Amino acid sequence: MQGLLALIQAMRLSIVVQIKTVSNMPACLFTPSQKSFIQLMLIFALIWFLQLNYRHLIPSDEGRYAEIAREMLVTGDWITPRYNGYKYFEKPPLQIWFNALTFSFFGVGDWQARLYTALCGFSGILLVGYTGLRVLNPSAGLMATLVLASSPYWNLIGHLNVLDTGLAFWMELALCSLLLAQRVYVPNCTRRSWMWLCWASMALAVLSKGLVGLILPSISLVIYSIVACDWAVWRRLHLFSGTLIFSGIVLPWFILVQLNNPEFFHYFFIVQQYERYLTPAQNRPGAFYYFAGVLLIGFLPWVSITAQSICQGWRILPQKNGFAPVTLLLVWSAVIFLFFSASHSKLASYTLPVAPALALVIGLYLPKVTCEQWKRHLLGYMVFLAIASVITYLVLINRGDVKTPNALYREFIVWVELAISASFALTLFAFWLLRKRATTSASIIVFSIGWFLFCTIGGNGHEVFGRQSSGALLAPAIQMELAKLPLDTPFYSVDMLDHTLPFYVRHMTIMVHHTDELWFGAMLEQTKWIPTIDQWCAQWRKPGAALALLPPALYRQIATSGIPMKVIARDARRVIITKL
Repeated sequence: MQGLLALIQAMRLSIVVQIKTVSNMPACLFTPSQKSFIQLMLIFALIWFLQLNYRHLIPSDEGRYAEIAREMLVTGDWITPRYNGYKYFEKPPLQIWFNALTFSFFGVGDWQARLYTALCGFSGILLVGYTGLRVLNPSAGLMATLVLASSPYWNLIGHLNVLDTGLAFWMELALCSLLLAQRVYVPNCTRRSWMWLCWASMALAVLSKGLVGLILPSISLVIYSIVACDWAVWRRLHLFSGTLIFSGIVLPWFILVQLNNPEFFHYFFIVQQYERYLTPAQNRPGAFYYFAGVLLIGFLPWVSITAQSICQGWRILPQKNGFAPVTLLLVWSAVIFLFFSASHSKLASYTLPVAPALALVIGLYLPKVTCEQWKRHLLGYMVFLAIASVITYLVLINRGDVKTPNALYREFIVWVELAISASFALTLFAFWLLRKRATTSASIIVFSIGWFLFCTIGGNGHEVFGRQSSGALLAPAIQMELAKLPLDTPFYSVDMLDHTLPFYVRHMTIMVHHTDELWFGAMLEQTKWIPTIDQWCAQWRKPGAALALLPPALYRQIATSGIPMKVIARDARRVIITKL
């Protein structure tokens, strides 16, 4: 906490220094110097990356993908991903490869597991700024950078070890490369290079999470051509050479994994891509308007001007070559939103590729906001933050259960209130700047920094829950026990799948009775799991060392059965036993 407060103080001093240079200027737009912008981005980067090791990995995605990467590094098999030793074909391996490489260079740990997604997230912020600068105008580039950095959607997910940040970045790079390639008067060789980067980025998006990396950009471009009546853009896509680049990047892994695993094609393409989208088999339901709420919260600092930004975007005329970049940004956002809204499987992170496009649209509108409009915006958010502070306290102060005691909620309240206070203070400062006749842009920068800190402090506050849900607190006791035993000592996971414990213990577990999401791999290699608890009990009674992970209810049930066991670690969620 003290380190975080020191960072906040350093950022505050930097803000004051930069704002002093423009505080006496007339109330008009300004473009900060290159030096000031670099200083701001360096501070953002410092805060963005230094927090990676503060929080433990949380179930299920963070622990899962970290463990798959660890097992890939340990086994040396870079073709067939495995989770707990079972084949795992739900997603392509690009992020797993990067994580495994990170582990090989820097060791296995929390920040190493998040480094790839953090790099993708921060690179995405810089990329919207560069694209806005080159395609729209310098002010739009600066504002788009601030919008994306301060949006909870991009900021929070960008600090999690999940696949969606990588997918969103590569899709963003494909979109931005296309926008940069279609500028007027761009030399043919430059256009070709940007388009080749676009094709390569789509390929990496496919290797990040599957066919959506190709399907969504393709649908967006087709619908854009219909809406904008722009078919000439298809002549500038370098389709033949681009297809070769795309195929050269995508096909090798798909071919190799299929040759090594004949069951891959059906499970990956039919079950995980087709059935996952069209059927409720994944048990991730949500109403059609599910993602409307996600985007509303995800772009909370900019909700009051989003509608105006979209309306302005539709009215912007195409370039001289007929290409309409803002129309493409809006179509891109609408296609992704509607595509996942229609899906039978919904998670909050699915529509993350919308964020960079919306940031550019909002960034284009922000420089046109008048002083009076911005004052109303700031006043509204100060009222909102004050109300949010009270509601947060009232909602959380008495919450709690066996797994998550009330004391944790009370600790979390402190973090949330600190986050709200930081955002409120800088929103008030932004309002004060307007009263002192500073520029609207200076006020927008300060407001954005306030919400950037809100995301940082609030997100790290989740650690009060994360350290309990992760297996990190139990890992030392388990590792001490394993150090006394042979390296091949079995570690059973009985009737549950813990997504973080194998990573922290550095030891795979053998599934018993309930295979959870590892059912496909367990069915392929049936000797690697134990179908019933009775069979496990029989196995446990045989000579030889062993450990087991059990849910507390099951532990209480078998504790009276006479099974020889000793508890070596436990918490509200799991019990770890060894043989007597």
